[in-house]
Amino acid sequence: MLDYETEAAHYDRTRGGAPRADAAAEAVLSLVPSGASTLLDLACGTGLVTERLTRPGLRVYGADAAHAMLRVADGRVPGRVVRADARRLPLPDASLDAVSAVWLLHLVPFAAEIVAEAARVLRPGGVLIATVDKDAAHDVGSDIDAILRPHRSAGAASDRADLITRYAADHGLAPAPGTHFTGHGQGRTPRDTVRKLRAGYFASWFSGDAAAVEALATALAALPDQDRPRADPRYRLARLVRQD
Repeated sequence: MLDYETEAAHYDRTRGGAPRADAAAEAVLSLVPSGASTLLDLACGTGLVTERLTRPGLRVYGADAAHAMLRVADGRVPGRVVRADARRLPLPDASLDAVSAVWLLHLVPFAAEIVAEAARVLRPGGVLIATVDKDAAHDVGSDIDAILRPHRSAGAASDRADLITRYAADHGLAPAPGTHFTGHGQGRTPRDTVRKLRAGYFASWFSGDAAAVEALATALAALPDQDRPRADPRYRLARLVRQD
């Protein structure tokens, strides 16, 4: 897992910036019930998405575990961010209308605990909105994916949609129609894919040894247009509704 205390300084620039945040916020808001008055954005990071979750009558807050991220977020949504573990939120039961978790569940081995905590703080009829199957979204059918696909395995992914749905059911959350959005600026290049492969970025779906890494790196380095981004991913947002 990345050190988000050090990532804060360049996080937005390397993650698609405003275009990706705009797309994510628009998709999240499309799944928030029309009468909702409170939303908590879990793992809000720098607040780039959080500040865009705006709608008349909706009060939005952010929570993150990294001090450096929160310092940036507080400049964007001042007075509405808190340092908190997503498994132990400083909130009473049934106190929120919506919880969003964008690009969080794929990072942690305790997604079940996060879903359980979201269910606890949601009112009946409230919604948990979360990205699922994030790694799979990066397979866009490109020449890069043709090389990587035989080595992909979804078994270790902590944000698999079927797992999240099962965790949700254990805590009174029922699946409802979700949506997708484009990860602007996240299309991969062969050269950067090699760098990330060697740095261990793909540990959630790739378990090959050093020899396998170098074999893939050689194949990727032989592709044309080493610095041309391939198609952007289409991320999936699941919606889970708290039952009475």
